[in-house]
Amino acid sequence: MVEWKKLGTLSDIGTGSNNREDACENGLYPFYVRSKEVLRINSYLYDEEAILIPGEGGVGEIFHYVNGKYGLHQRTYRVHPILKIVKGKYLYYYLYENFGKYINQKSFKSTAASIRKPMLLDFPVAIPSLPEQTRIVGILDTFTASIENLKEQIAERRKQYEHYRDQLLDLEGKEGVEMKTLGEVCLKTKNIKWKSEPEENSYFYIDLSSVNIDLNNITDTTEINKDSAPSRAQQIVKIDDILLGTTRPTLKRYCQVPMQYDNQICSTGYCVFRANTAIVLSRWIFHNIGNGRFWDYCEQKQQGAGYPCLSNSDAFSYSIPVPSLEEQQRIVSILDTFEASIQNLEAQLKEREKQYEYYRNKLLTFE
Repeated sequence: MVEWKKLGTLSDIGTGSNNREDACENGLYPFYVRSKEVLRINSYLYDEEAILIPGEGGVGEIFHYVNGKYGLHQRTYRVHPILKIVKGKYLYYYLYENFGKYINQKSFKSTAASIRKPMLLDFPVAIPSLPEQTRIVGILDTFTASIENLKEQIAERRKQYEHYRDQLLDLEGKEGVEMKTLGEVCLKTKNIKWKSEPEENSYFYIDLSSVNIDLNNITDTTEINKDSAPSRAQQIVKIDDILLGTTRPTLKRYCQVPMQYDNQICSTGYCVFRANTAIVLSRWIFHNIGNGRFWDYCEQKQQGAGYPCLSNSDAFSYSIPVPSLEEQQRIVSILDTFEASIQNLEAQLKEREKQYEYYRNKLLTFE
């Protein structure tokens, strides 16, 4: 049997009094602000179990669970359970699953740019028995622990990959290694001539938002033709081309073009590296522009303060080590093994997060 009560009767609800300026790098306590970010602070406001919800920024999407001492921003709400009929962790999961849906209802549509206290006070909470709450929390805690473990594994594997990549690519001055600019090891590319294109021809368009920065792959593209193509849709890409986003280059937006985008179109916001495979492997270029040394170069060469860009000429002027093709293949194989391992963990994480969302919805939806 499920009992329904308003959140305001189950908990003490208020906001903090800290400002972001109160944060310090090595503070003693966690400091919760108006985002997913958790800062540190030297003095605490509360010592309790609570659910923390930013009043602005990602409205209804960000929730923190805390049990102990913490600092709190003046525009972040604390929900501290005061009745024994509800467990704090259960309340956290219930809010996480249902509060966003609640404030996005039609009645709040014009006012949901920020959370106000009455929204929290009136939020209806389904309260099953304490044993049932314990069961639900146990299941969801298992999923969250598994997800956090996978995230830690991914972070550690990325560190290992970056370490070995930077070590293995540090070849300048080594015997049998020449330093060549990317311009010297790449072939010229072509732009599409839209005026001569038949109207029925369509292409997938890779714009700057199409490349996932974390996964270094192409995710979402749009279909275009001569009538719908934006002005920057100009460059013809081939399988295995390496794309580098030259707008805000230190965002590290780069990828290798897979088979499905062969002969498609990318934005002029990318520099296209097409390997001369008699000299270098495409994957050799890919790993070299992922190298920390390359991003330091980009930071030095980018121009413009508000919207920094790297020119194609500067990108092609960057020098990379060029050992024999056999040595390139050996090193690429090692680095690709790390990449494959990371991708496997990423796939596991995605699947685990789907399972978590499914069970959270199933367990916390009450008729």
